[in-house]
Amino acid sequence: MPEPPVQLSTIPDDIPEALREISAKSRSSHQRGLGLVMYGLLGLGAIALLIQLLIFQPRGGKGVGENPLPPPETRPVDESKSTPDPAEPDNILGHLSYEEAPISELQAVTSDGRIRLRRSAAAKFREMQAAARAEGVILTPISGFRSVQDQEYLFFKIKEQRAQNTAKRAEVSAPPGYSEHHTGYAIDMGDGKVPATNLATSFENTAAFRWLRTNAARYSFELSFPKDNPQGISYEPWHWRFVGDSHSLDTFYKAKNIAEPLK
Repeated sequence: MPEPPVQLSTIPDDIPEALREISAKSRSSHQRGLGLVMYGLLGLGAIALLIQLLIFQPRGGKGVGENPLPPPETRPVDESKSTPDPAEPDNILGHLSYEEAPISELQAVTSDGRIRLRRSAAAKFREMQAAARAEGVILTPISGFRSVQDQEYLFFKIKEQRAQNTAKRAEVSAPPGYSEHHTGYAIDMGDGKVPATNLATSFENTAAFRWLRTNAARYSFELSFPKDNPQGISYEPWHWRFVGDSHSLDTFYKAKNIAEPLK
């Protein structure tokens, strides 16, 4: 008996209609979910970028795209406000600046207590004076420590009395604040046997000067202003300074290398 013809309507599809609809809806739902995730990530990225721009925006209201301040090394330097070179000396008319010694550091080198030096310089001066005396030479102290106030009188009042111009006065006397005598290490000396040569260039012809020139270095004293000195100060054979400890050496040579290179 022949088989009845097959009705096409009875052949099931591979996927039932209901399942196809559900599957399509699922894909659509999945795609929408992915889209939301992507939009969310893009939104978070935009927010993060905005926060970054706000945080790192240059001060002063400069916005994105404006030139920030150049690094310090490329900025123009205002030379009028630059600090002076520390190697340059503080000087007036060839005289260097010195601090005034504390009174507590001073010690008398004369019996009346009128002439004083710093303790270390005073001890060495007395030792040197005794050595010279043992050889028949009288080293007479004429001037030691001088305050800034003392120097005011010596520079300005004497300048007026002698009708000297400032530059001429500076050749023989330091302005206040610029005298080695402020330090307590400088001393003016004379020959006790030839007082007429005190504070005069003729002192160089005395036995006292000749003795000092030969022996002063043994006691750490040196001539401050020899002939043709680089500072342009007049020759003063009577003016000596003590350089026998670290402080005195710093005081004079840190200042002096400004006036002449050490050799």
